[in-house]
Amino acid sequence: MARLWALVSTLLGITVIAFFVIRVAPGDPVMMMIGERGADPQQYQEAVSRLGFDKPLIEQYLVFVSRAVQGDFGTSVVSGREVASELLDRWPATIELGLAALLVALLIGVPAGVTAAIHRGSLIDRLLTAGSLVGSSMPSFWLGLLMILIFSVGLNVAPVSGRLDVAFDVSPVTGFMLIDTLLPAARAEYGLRAFIDALHHLLLPTLTICAIPVAVFARMTRASMIEVLSEDYIQTAYAKGLSTTRVICLHALRNALMPIITVIGLFFLSVAIAGAILTETIFGWPGIGSYIVSSVYARDYPVIQGSILVIGVLVILTNGVVDLLYRVANPRMRT
Repeated sequence: MARLWALVSTLLGITVIAFFVIRVAPGDPVMMMIGERGADPQQYQEAVSRLGFDKPLIEQYLVFVSRAVQGDFGTSVVSGREVASELLDRWPATIELGLAALLVALLIGVPAGVTAAIHRGSLIDRLLTAGSLVGSSMPSFWLGLLMILIFSVGLNVAPVSGRLDVAFDVSPVTGFMLIDTLLPAARAEYGLRAFIDALHHLLLPTLTICAIPVAVFARMTRASMIEVLSEDYIQTAYAKGLSTTRVICLHALRNALMPIITVIGLFFLSVAIAGAILTETIFGWPGIGSYIVSSVYARDYPVIQGSILVIGVLVILTNGVVDLLYRVANPRMRT
């Protein structure tokens, strides 16, 4: 019962923040929509009435909550489309970028942390530790611009923006470009060229986002592995004649990964979603991040409200999944 009440109160708090905070910021969405110069007062009042902005704030808030419960976040002031429909169109791009960054961060960060822990105090350990400190201290917007300057402008080996070159006309079926370019229709027309081009477009945004998680995963894995390697059961495993690879992979790493599970959830929320706002804007990635930024500039209240609410719900669900995975990985947590 306590968890249910905490969930409901958190969701209500998110709706309050999503609705009222944006209205404190200066700017008039109706004026942005019809144009500030030469705006007809009658046309302005008609737009205000049509959008429901002439009603008291409390009434507007209750209407927003009642519709949001049904999955209706209203209509975008700028595009005139339903916010839920636009969010569904853009979520796959953000999720694809976040999952790619998460995969790369795990493939680099965890082995780096294990290597540093095994060679604790050596030159390899110091180099990896220094590298993780550098990676965690670089702002994503600065790193993104640096990536564009070096690999796009200087070396011309990666595109600057977008998800796919205009030469490839691939119909969005799943919304995940790496999947859509491998579907039979796209394969029949372009072979693997469209898939490779999608990978090229994904490369720089992925590297930009995963820089900080790689450093975090490496440092946490190193600290956790050092603690686990000092346990008695690890020494017992060595005494039984087990190989170093078997002891590290089957005994030490499994127990050392439990703190990483929590960090994975935090990464996907704070970096892959929140951090993607800057990265998507820099690289012109058509995901939720760039969508929120353009909506803030346009004072598009329904879009901002719906986006914040959906992200808040996603945060709650992800925390629940992380808690479940932690209990599965650590049987002691079940009691």
